[in-house]
Amino acid sequence: MTQHNSYQVSIIGGGLAGLTLAIQLANEGYSCVLFEKNKYPFHKVCGEYISMESWNFLDRLGLNLSELNLPKITRLQVSSLSGKLLKHQLDLGGFGISRYLLDSKLAEIAKAKGVILLDDCRVNDVKFENEKFTIDSSKGNFSSEICVGAWGKKSNLDNKLRSVSPSGGGRGRNYVGIKYHINIDFPNDLIELHNFENGYCGISKIEDNRYCLCYLTDSENLKKYNGDIKKMEQEILFKNAFLKDYFTKANFLFEEPLAISQIKIGYKNAVENKLLMIGDTAGNIAPLSGNGMSMAMRSSFFLNQLLVDYFNQKISRIELEDNYSHFWEKQFKSRVDFSEFLQKLLKNTTMTNFAIGVLKAIPFLRNVVEKSTHGKPF
Repeated sequence: MTQHNSYQVSIIGGGLAGLTLAIQLANEGYSCVLFEKNKYPFHKVCGEYISMESWNFLDRLGLNLSELNLPKITRLQVSSLSGKLLKHQLDLGGFGISRYLLDSKLAEIAKAKGVILLDDCRVNDVKFENEKFTIDSSKGNFSSEICVGAWGKKSNLDNKLRSVSPSGGGRGRNYVGIKYHINIDFPNDLIELHNFENGYCGISKIEDNRYCLCYLTDSENLKKYNGDIKKMEQEILFKNAFLKDYFTKANFLFEEPLAISQIKIGYKNAVENKLLMIGDTAGNIAPLSGNGMSMAMRSSFFLNQLLVDYFNQKISRIELEDNYSHFWEKQFKSRVDFSEFLQKLLKNTTMTNFAIGVLKAIPFLRNVVEKSTHGKPF
């Protein structure tokens, strides 16, 4: 192992959690290598709505969101299959930005800060021996004192490197996520969620007068139509009048939909075999909460603080692992669990209709739901 390939921290996965952690570590003066299997810039299946709790954090990292002229989203509407509609003013609100733009901007900042960013690079294996990690990748072997897993919702590494079954969401139903970018006549300040049988679809504005239309469905819906996405949409999603209207009137900008399968909602262990997990690697919050991206960045923010203490010899490796596990459970487990409950509710057409009726009648409960899935600015 050459000195050139040895770093203080290695990060596997270049999404929001991995990139923001890498930038923070570079700001602190630590050497860092980041592995990303795709080549920037690239699209990801994602609702592309970010809670305002992350705005100041991204600004501190060097991303000037104000100059990107992004839409600010302050209103939510939710529909049931029967046409019942819930309207809610979002206290904190959020903003829309594509992952294509956001991740590529953060990758540029990371490289400018001195992070060794290896995109189009697949990690094959990770081993921990003699207080060092060895990372076997398609671009060679690397070593690091700390290794962070940030590969997201699904990866072969997840099965390979976890020593035990996940604590929560690794079991249960499989979901499929589908995303489009579209042009459509739609308010800039609004995000909508529309219920259909065993799923729901969101729509909101991003940059450049584009809109993100993204939905999550039980994998059984797609199997029913032999993997034919268009047929499934026509037979299932179109039963919601709002969705039928959007799908038939919109100008679709992708030649083919972007899809990801085998999504599971729930939490996993935040530390496995000395690997520190951040973002979706530690647990998937249901997309309907609109908070997954902020959770990913918040986990990187806290882990960075712990790593500074570790490298300054204020805490041991064991304390680092214990403190991070405790933080993740305290900060995020209840959010993930509550989102899992909402997920089951919103994909059930009868329950969605009932819940919308209750929430319309009791506005206080709407605020409780919003605060149960979101955090404060950090």
